[in-house]
Amino acid sequence: MFWRLLKLILILPGTVLVIVPAAILFACRHPHFAHEPADAGHLFFWLGLTAAGLGLPLAAWTVRLFLQYGHGTPAPWDPPQKLVVRGPYRYMRNPMITAVLLMLAAEAMLFQSWPILFWLLCFFLLNNIYFPLFEERSLEKRFGANYLEYKKHVPRWIPRLSPWEPPGK
Repeated sequence: MFWRLLKLILILPGTVLVIVPAAILFACRHPHFAHEPADAGHLFFWLGLTAAGLGLPLAAWTVRLFLQYGHGTPAPWDPPQKLVVRGPYRYMRNPMITAVLLMLAAEAMLFQSWPILFWLLCFFLLNNIYFPLFEERSLEKRFGANYLEYKKHVPRWIPRLSPWEPPGK
């Protein structure tokens, strides 16, 4: 289990949240782009901590739900065997990516980095292309009518106000 999670963390969110932002910060160290990290006296510091404080537990929760109830991971090489419609997945279809977006927003604010904010926007746009064209089609094939019903009632990004209950529960 440990190696399964370590591989997942290092390859997927590790790349999006650590490797790419570090490369961006390194490449953009020109004074025009580089700012001192926000300190406790700066609003971005507190907004960044809030975004990280929401994103990190949400990411951990969604991974735990995939492991515990889906019997898989978020990784394409070890996907859930069961459709997970619990916790935040009852409000939106992609809380895991939302968690990553929150953590990227935290990095952009804490490092006061426009280039990391641009990376966040690119990552969001890429996911808006990837999910409908590939991920959702794959889920429709794997989970059939259950996923189609879920997709019909649960929005991709904007959370529902009330949790969705699958039929028959």
